[in-house]
Amino acid sequence: MSNIQDKVVIITGASSGIGEATAKELASKGAKVVLAARREDRLKKVQEEIQKNGGQAIYKVTDVTSYEQMEELAEYALKEFGKIDVMINNAGLMPLSPLYQKKINEWDTMIDVNIKGVLYGIAAVLPSMRERKSGHIINVSSVAGHLIGPAGSVYSATKFAVRAITEGLRKEECVNNIRTTIISPGAVTSELPETISDPELKSAIDEFYKVAIDADSIARAIAFAIEQPSDVAINEMIIRPTVQEL
Repeated sequence: MSNIQDKVVIITGASSGIGEATAKELASKGAKVVLAARREDRLKKVQEEIQKNGGQAIYKVTDVTSYEQMEELAEYALKEFGKIDVMINNAGLMPLSPLYQKKINEWDTMIDVNIKGVLYGIAAVLPSMRERKSGHIINVSSVAGHLIGPAGSVYSATKFAVRAITEGLRKEECVNNIRTTIISPGAVTSELPETISDPELKSAIDEFYKVAIDADSIARAIAFAIEQPSDVAINEMIIRPTVQEL
């Protein structure tokens, strides 16, 4: 029996890309997945696909930038399944732009989703995990959380922050048997590039993303981290296309 069997897993950004692929992968291994995102039509579709294949899935429309909604998401998971084993803070945006363009609204949105959303997710599940002295928090960073490129200053800052927050969490909660994992994907087929508003930059990123790997590749890595025995923590993974230089 897989160590994933019967684990209750909350996944933000579950309506597409890495979140959707991870939900399907974990459900196929017996996890009870709690899908969270803003688009109810997409959540319902993912839920139905999982159920059609014999998996268990529920969903709750959630905006990760709302602390109240994240608390309600955790409460919903506890009410329906009685526990939370894994929290996957996956929701994220990548509206790249050079700093001189002063896309202030895009900066604010990235900070709200990519940093605050992760913090709110951690805050929502940590009390129940500490009480049980068991749990696993997986935060999705990026290769941009390891290096910085032109037009990526703010995006990289948010992803460096995710890594810093996760490492701090590890040091605080390892004594409570709570595991942490940082997942840093390279180019992955997803909707991330769609948030870039500069046409020229969007075209360049689309060209770069021609080497992108399927989101299933990240889902399998996440499953690998979860299925380790409870005394083993896979703290960080970088997953790139083989041909991606950066």
